[in-house]
Amino acid sequence: MRLVKVSETINFMKLRTITMVLSAVLLIGSVVSLAVNSLNWGLDFTGGTLIEVGYDKPANLSEIRTTLNGADFEDAIVQNFGSSEAVLIRIAPREGVKSAQIGNQVVSALRSSGDNVEMRRIEFVGPNVGEELTEQGGLAMLVALLCILVYVAMRFEWRFALGSVSALAHDVLLTLGLFSVLQIEFDLTVLAAVLAVIGYSLNDTIVVCDRIRENFRKIRKGGPTEIVNISLTQTLNRTIITSLTTVLVLVALFYKGGALIHGFATALLFGVVIGTYSSIYVASSVALALGISKEDLMPPQVEKEGADLDPMP
Repeated sequence: MRLVKVSETINFMKLRTITMVLSAVLLIGSVVSLAVNSLNWGLDFTGGTLIEVGYDKPANLSEIRTTLNGADFEDAIVQNFGSSEAVLIRIAPREGVKSAQIGNQVVSALRSSGDNVEMRRIEFVGPNVGEELTEQGGLAMLVALLCILVYVAMRFEWRFALGSVSALAHDVLLTLGLFSVLQIEFDLTVLAAVLAVIGYSLNDTIVVCDRIRENFRKIRKGGPTEIVNISLTQTLNRTIITSLTTVLVLVALFYKGGALIHGFATALLFGVVIGTYSSIYVASSVALALGISKEDLMPPQVEKEGADLDPMP
């Protein structure tokens, strides 16, 4: 199936300098934002109290937020949970106040407005657990990148390996930068989405690298840049179909999935778009900048047994 019919090779690498400058600017902006604003860590990482309450009618989230603001819970995060009658409330940790006390205060404040409110559950996430999750999450991403570097270096060539890992690091940093700039809550679901972005971007990059290697061996004429353009043009339809079908699902999750997975859908949506871009312009551009050539990708010559023996007289 071809969505786009291409009769001539598209000169993707013509924009290589512009895209590399654009990526560098975005990366610097992401790093600066992460250093200045940091991430808006969710309760999974910071610790705090999670309270689930039930109403006998559809809950008005705006009124609940107003009520909690008046009860000195300005930092409360309020969202529906499963149905319009169930509400999930997240509150940051408070010094000297136990989780049970916070839960009782929240329910009392909600009942003061005349609503019939039922306490369904209350959970406390300690800051020590949050710190451990932060450390393990960062370690998981680092190990994933290192394993990918080793795999691609063994499977293809070290220049492709550096290009692939550069693309993955580019995608992760820009995704984290987006969450830092917009101050979207970063919780475990978003961390899972970031790891999924690594997998998606790697898959796209491996397909491109494989086609480039194949064409380096098959096409006799043409320089490295021309062969890369041919390979990217050949994989264009596959890239469009894969990205488009993934984006359609994520758009549905973004608008209909509810507040609990809003951050997850946001990270994946942005990651798919930026991952498609990086597999074309970051991974390929880095490999070209490192001097990839036909000689690097040609299979080694295997000498036949007895070829070095003197011929019989």
